[in-house]
Amino acid sequence: MPDSVVVLSGLDPCGGAGISADIETINQFKVTALPIVTTLTVQNTESVKAIQAVDTQLIVEQFNHLKADVEFSVVKIGLLSSQSQVEAIALLLKACDNPVVVLDPIVSSSTNQQLLDAESLEILKEKLLPLVTILTPNLSELQVLSSNKDEQQAIESLPCEWVLLTTTDSSEGEIEHRLYHDAQCVQSFTYPKLPGSYHGSGCTLTSAISALLASGVDVDIACQRALDYTYQTLLNAKSIGKMQYHPNRITP
Repeated sequence: MPDSVVVLSGLDPCGGAGISADIETINQFKVTALPIVTTLTVQNTESVKAIQAVDTQLIVEQFNHLKADVEFSVVKIGLLSSQSQVEAIALLLKACDNPVVVLDPIVSSSTNQQLLDAESLEILKEKLLPLVTILTPNLSELQVLSSNKDEQQAIESLPCEWVLLTTTDSSEGEIEHRLYHDAQCVQSFTYPKLPGSYHGSGCTLTSAISALLASGVDVDIACQRALDYTYQTLLNAKSIGKMQYHPNRITP
């Protein structure tokens, strides 16, 4: 299996999240990131001030030009910012030979700015979710992706084979992440909740999963190893600005 991952995500100028976080994480697993920027942002550790979608045709041309030259089997998707992007990426994935698709369903920023509009979200649910191998929502994202308020029913309504549900956004003392396969909970992972606010933990997690999958690791083991790695990056987080901490993704 080729040790490379195509990454479709936004550019965060402060480096905590987005495509720079993806590249940094994937490289830690000795895997090559193939980055395609979907969104330009004006943001720092305090807030997202503005976003601008990259031209969809440019994304398509970059993806196809890479595909003509570099072999890959894993695609990691982060921030998408327009309906045309969602539709085009779904078509690109359909034209690939059964890629493993890891989707971090970014609807809003960690500082609660809305990043994906309602129309684009509906297209994502209709056209992109059925192509996703592993979905990594937190509880609030799960509620946005499904009209069912019950967790089990919400998971059952999703067309993805694997769902790793993270609960940091709703937990207080202890965090339990739950891994579902074909809508059945097959494993849970428990960690003490850390104090403070972190910027880019979701990107770190999904990129770590993607890198491990590109290395041939099974999904359940990849999720466990990626969660352990992400937790260590938070234990060693660093502050470069006034608000959120950055995960320290560089392993000694």
